Amino acid sequence: MARFAGAGGRGSRGSGRGRGRRPHPGRGKPQAGPGSAIVDQEQSASYRPMGAALTIQEIAADKLTKIADENWSTAVRSKAKAPAFKPSIVDQIYTTELNGDQDTAPKLKRVMLLEISQYLENYLWPNFDEETATYEHVMSIILMVNEKFRENVPAWDGFSQREDALPGFFNRVTTLKTGRQLRQHEKVSYLMFAINAFQSLENSAVRARVLKLASLPLWHALSEGRLQLELHAHEQLDKAWRRLAKRDAKAAQADPAHVPAAKQPEAVFLPDMLEEFLQVLDDVAPATDPEAMQEDTPPASDLTTAQNKQKLLYCERFVEFLTDLLSQLPTRRFIRTLLEDRAILIKCRMSALFQHSQARLFVQLVDLFQFYMMFPIDDHTGDPVSDEDVTAAHYEKVQQVQRLFFKHVHKLRDLALANCGSVEKRDTLRKYLNLLEPQELKFLVTQQLRLVSEEDPWADRIDFLMEVMVSTYERRRFQTEVINELPLYPTESILWDENQVPDVHYTGQTCLALPKLNLQFLTFHDYLLRNFNLFRLEATYEIREDISDVIGRVGAYRDEDTDKVGFRGWARMAVPIQEFTIIEVRKPNVGENKPADVTADIAIDTSSMRGDIRSEWDETKQHDVLFLLTICPPYQAELALMQQDGAEPHPAEKFGLAYVRGCEVMEVKDEEGGLMNDFTGRVRREDWHAPNGFRRTFTVAMDTAQYQMDINHMQAAKGEDLYGTFNLVMRRKPKENNFKAVLESIRDLMNEDTVMPDWLHDIFLGYGDPAQAKYTNMPADQLLQTIDFKDTFLDAAHVKESFPGNEVTVQNGTELAEPQRPFKVTFAQPLAEAQPDSKSAKKRKKKSAGGEETENGTAAAAEPVQPSQTLTAESYTPPDPGPYPQDKPPENPVRFTPVQVEAIKSGVQPGLTMVVGPPGTGKTDTAVQIMHVLYHNCPGQRTLLITHSNQALNDLFEKILERDVPARYLLRLGMGEQELATDMDFSRVGRVNAMLARRLELLAEVEKLARQFGVAEDVAYTCETAAHFWLLHVLSRWEKFLAQAQKKKTPECIKDLFPFKAYFADAPGTLFAGGEYEGDLEKARGCWRHLRTMFQELEECRAFELLKGQADRVNYLMTKQAKIVAMTCTHAALKRREFLQLGLKYDNLLMEESAQILEIETFIPMLLQRQEDGYSRLKRVILIGDHHQLPPVVKNMAFQKYSHLDQSLFTRFIRLGTPYIQLNAQGRARPSISKLYNWRYQALGDLPSVSHQERFRKANAGLAYDYQFTDTPDFEGRGETVPLPYFFQNLAEAEYVVTLYQYMRLLGYPAEKISMLTTYNGQKALLKDVVERRCAHHPAFGVPHKIATVDKYQGQQNDYILLSLVRTRAVGHIRDVRRLVVALSRARLGLYIFGRAELFANCYELRPAMKQLLARPQQLHLHPSERVASCQRNLKTLGKPTIIPGLPELAGLVGQMAAQWEARAQQQATHMDTDAETPDDESDAAAGPETASATDAATTSEAPATTAEHQDATAAAAGTSRAAGSTASAVTQDRTDAQEEAKTSGADQGAAQSSEAVAGISGVIEADEGPAVDANADASLSDVVADAKASDANAGVSNEPDITHMDAVENRRQKKKKKTATS
Repeated sequence: MARFAGAGGRGSRGSGRGRGRRPHPGRGKPQAGPGSAIVDQEQSASYRPMGAALTIQEIAADKLTKIADENWSTAVRSKAKAPAFKPSIVDQIYTTELNGDQDTAPKLKRVMLLEISQYLENYLWPNFDEETATYEHVMSIILMVNEKFRENVPAWDGFSQREDALPGFFNRVTTLKTGRQLRQHEKVSYLMFAINAFQSLENSAVRARVLKLASLPLWHALSEGRLQLELHAHEQLDKAWRRLAKRDAKAAQADPAHVPAAKQPEAVFLPDMLEEFLQVLDDVAPATDPEAMQEDTPPASDLTTAQNKQKLLYCERFVEFLTDLLSQLPTRRFIRTLLEDRAILIKCRMSALFQHSQARLFVQLVDLFQFYMMFPIDDHTGDPVSDEDVTAAHYEKVQQVQRLFFKHVHKLRDLALANCGSVEKRDTLRKYLNLLEPQELKFLVTQQLRLVSEEDPWADRIDFLMEVMVSTYERRRFQTEVINELPLYPTESILWDENQVPDVHYTGQTCLALPKLNLQFLTFHDYLLRNFNLFRLEATYEIREDISDVIGRVGAYRDEDTDKVGFRGWARMAVPIQEFTIIEVRKPNVGENKPADVTADIAIDTSSMRGDIRSEWDETKQHDVLFLLTICPPYQAELALMQQDGAEPHPAEKFGLAYVRGCEVMEVKDEEGGLMNDFTGRVRREDWHAPNGFRRTFTVAMDTAQYQMDINHMQAAKGEDLYGTFNLVMRRKPKENNFKAVLESIRDLMNEDTVMPDWLHDIFLGYGDPAQAKYTNMPADQLLQTIDFKDTFLDAAHVKESFPGNEVTVQNGTELAEPQRPFKVTFAQPLAEAQPDSKSAKKRKKKSAGGEETENGTAAAAEPVQPSQTLTAESYTPPDPGPYPQDKPPENPVRFTPVQVEAIKSGVQPGLTMVVGPPGTGKTDTAVQIMHVLYHNCPGQRTLLITHSNQALNDLFEKILERDVPARYLLRLGMGEQELATDMDFSRVGRVNAMLARRLELLAEVEKLARQFGVAEDVAYTCETAAHFWLLHVLSRWEKFLAQAQKKKTPECIKDLFPFKAYFADAPGTLFAGGEYEGDLEKARGCWRHLRTMFQELEECRAFELLKGQADRVNYLMTKQAKIVAMTCTHAALKRREFLQLGLKYDNLLMEESAQILEIETFIPMLLQRQEDGYSRLKRVILIGDHHQLPPVVKNMAFQKYSHLDQSLFTRFIRLGTPYIQLNAQGRARPSISKLYNWRYQALGDLPSVSHQERFRKANAGLAYDYQFTDTPDFEGRGETVPLPYFFQNLAEAEYVVTLYQYMRLLGYPAEKISMLTTYNGQKALLKDVVERRCAHHPAFGVPHKIATVDKYQGQQNDYILLSLVRTRAVGHIRDVRRLVVALSRARLGLYIFGRAELFANCYELRPAMKQLLARPQQLHLHPSERVASCQRNLKTLGKPTIIPGLPELAGLVGQMAAQWEARAQQQATHMDTDAETPDDESDAAAGPETASATDAATTSEAPATTAEHQDATAAAAGTSRAAGSTASAVTQDRTDAQEEAKTSGADQGAAQSSEAVAGISGVIEADEGPAVDANADASLSDVVADAKASDANAGVSNEPDITHMDAVENRRQKKKKKTATS
């Protein structure tokens, strides 16, 4: 497991198991998602984009497509008489296309093409019959299922139409090998299907079949001695075994043809696979002489041949299969015993393949397999075993064998008398065991200790028996020890290890030496360890990409004469090191073998930097992470040697990266030694000054574990001191550089006893009853039988409709005629369901958790229908809070739906609440109301509020501010607080300052009150004196007043006796009317409550008065004062140590965007407080999210597809079948738009507002449809392009999107209401460039609200969305339905999509949405005569729109409209020249409403007020006319130049620098003429164009751009600029 933990391993500097290295993609970071087309492995070494492997043209021309069209396409199946099923077609396809008769594996492109054609869904599965299906038919289904898993698309959905046939299919699969010898690639496919099936336990149908293969009958394959030992140790299993034997004997008597239990598939399936694996393991690298193997002589077999590659892949996949089985408790229980009895682990480690130089991945996988074989857990109860128990069990086992030696093995009597510490050592054991003869050793191992079977083929090998003994009794290190000694910074040995940190282009065809995140985990330690390794490796990948970029930019070279390294280039994030010195190495702490601290100084020179870059280096903060690099570039001859045979070295080899070490900044000093960015308090604020000179010295803390490893290696190998070779220091962006703190938090958790609430423990690990944490299953004494819903309900009718199916009695507790809010609801029946009997409870606990499958493929764990209850809702009059308007609390304006009310009710109750919020269903409003109701029902409890993004957290926080929760109880942690849209400061320091300022305000009020009482004003000196004043003067007067008023009870007595009349003299209105005693008394009580609240606030300020240090005040605020603490999940992970030290405590956890948060980042916020006597304080966990939208962002595709790192805890709970509440009414989009994605949700409807409000009923001005898919053909014969690896662009779609945006702006659409989205970063960069060149500086256009990728835009929305799908060769990652849902659900009023219709229409996963999109015309239908301000067309009224055949016609139309806008702008400019005093608004009115609105929306300034400004506007507008007449050749040349420039300069291909990488890549579409703006909207496009030509001809306007006029306008603008600059 050391290699699993990342501690390095055999041959760790290589690039894999002898494979040729692929070209490194540089900084390309593709969007995460399945379905990307894969480049064939046999393609040329030159770069080809992923989509080039399978184009739409290839699909259309392929013979398989023709066969599909004739037999199983959707079109042919929809005919009245569909073609009959032909088994011969299946057999032929399997034989010829899937290489069923060949020894080589099928081409990936052929498998992809069959899967895309829906071969499984439409042909294989509908016609499967258990009795008649051929071997080829079954294998074809297996291959199609494997392909779906490889592409990360739902694999079992296609089986839902005939789920009853699934058991028969699995029967055929388990018996498929009977009497048949599979080819090697068929064995790999068969094994892959088994892996995928055992990883799908959430599917009930699959789970029922595969778990039988890992059940008790499997022990028929155990050796007789081991079976007896196991049954003797487990009494319950012994009874079950006897029952199975009796049942089998009875069945044999009843049916002579009965198959004995020992020969049934449940007993032989896995043992047969083990035998097959051992045979292949021996074949792939035949064993050599054992003595030679002991000398570590590598085998001579070649693993690069096609046949051996398949065998090697099979061995790797099988070890992965065994690891998967051991990492899940339901499958581990019986399988581990079998593996131990067969000594599979030892045989793997002793195999010739394990010693092979080309099998490093196999070695790493065996290490991972070994870790789970030895994992400390009770296989049968699932209880974790502590380190102390493991140690005790180990020594008990050693003592037992010593007693055996002493009594029966006289040769080993000395070993029997030795101490346990010596017996557990490998060398000692080998020394004594060598005293035994071979037969004695065999008898000891097989007969006396029963470690392996006597019949095992390996039982005659002495080295095998010796290894079995040593492995059984040697002491192993605890994993926590390994993790604690593991360096947290990546080094060069792991950065380019593609088995652990794969290249970005991971196809899914191979396995990796990585753990997986699936449904279940063995223990919390297992959970943390998997996440620790994956998070560390994901950070390593990102660091590798940054290092690759930096070393490519700095241009390192080596002088051949002096052998010194220099740098010709430069990089923003790196600078050469002037001097590096280790200044202190502290002695190790007690019990450790590494230094306590290692401190170093790094000196750099910033004199050659630009000012902004120097400032970035100067702003380096404490705890920032830097990386020290040693670069020794190879000579040209060495580089040429590396590139032999077409191999491309990775960047570390190409640029000579020798060493990488990380460090953490402690201090930054200037040239004179002055501290910069001091966080220690040693430098007073008034003493701060600008840094002196250009030399900067960073004092850094090195990784002590890595330093010790380096020193040990240097001493052992007598190598160079690598710490004296560093010549480059690299920094990273702060937001991307917090991995170390997160890893430290995870490591701290692994060293602690993780305590989760009892009701959440089993569910979190994936076991037990999925519903046990629901509030209805919680103890009755913990539930709230009466809930004060405050202002949740708007009226009594709202109360009744919020609890459908229940009898609701509304009681009026107010003096009004009708019940008014607020309402309290009392549940007559206990909310807790009846507890199940013990037998059913045990049965449910043993059952593996998992939800049922629905037609949509999601777990059917939605809230069940609750039994009818009798509810009593009582309205009450809230106490008068005071006479001032600010005393009145704000009220909720939202009419919550019944499902939202159920979510609020569940969130207030203890336990786990899961809320699935589809787009636009009010997740945030529901979360805010939960917080509001929870605060008022449980005022003494504290709540932690967590989100994924700062934007979502601020939205949630701002809405809480609008509710009845005092601001003094709210705290916002993290940097995003600055973006809050409020004047108040909710940071820690800001809240402290606010409390101190409030203290002064309140003391002033106390002074005012004291003055009116005639009391000395020094009572308002401190909070303490104010408290005395409260008791002696305020409270006493109030009690005296109450006593007197109760005696008199006259209308006038309140007014006469009230002691605080003078203080409340400034209250608005009449304080006491004197007409009614009770009414005036309630007003007096309101005034009293105002005073009481004021002195209560003063008491809360008292702590801030007593604490003099700012740090103490801040800590008190966070740990005691704040009732609602908000932060992002990243901040929680970074600051966990600090929270524990301060003693943070909280009772409730509410997590928004939980489906976008990584598993570990969801887990850490649950453990930000210390346990109390072994129990967790946590009472409620509320998770709100949407698993049908995009998952957490993981940049490395291998960690997504193989390890499932992008799985959120929310999604896992859904898969496990945990009950959830799905909000069922959306209020964001038009009903027609919501239908595009509501098929993905169960019963998602629309709120009445989206049908009744005018903006939803009106049509979009100038656009015939509210949504439309525009088919976008190739531009100059090309569709998608990839100027840089994984940087997909589509110029035609970019031009289409921008031109439609210009059209909408000219109609009067505000720019802030339009967003441009795309599915790839490359297209986003292209869109930004085109907008910058054609719109940004034009007053009629401006820039849209956002230009972003779909992934980045999740959680946001806008009125109008223009979406570019980019891909034309393959569907790409929009095939992930979650990304499709996000893309379609961002628009409120209009959604306009541009893409290749024939490509996306054939995608099975997108079919429900594409069917609706393609039901409308694929050409834009416009109404150019309409305007936003005046359009009254109804949404359902299509009219007679103008049809736009393509992009040139749209560009021509926009050109004509822009020309008219120019004319009006010129006319306005001329008018203002003649009458300079004309007000701006009159000028705008003269230009027309559409022009004014367009201008106002496009620019941040007011309308043009001077002639010069109007000339500028005219000149800028002229650019559009020129654009409409530009040629596309310039576009092509610009793009080519940009590509070459990007390649030569090593431009960043990532999202952060994408606009730089495509600088100059823009273009316009040639259009000679276009229709006039005021053309008849009902006319055809040709008529419009003809009318425009005639109009222009009559007016003397040329269709060609007037270059002379444009140049003159431009010259006037330049002169104006010069004049302005001079003045």
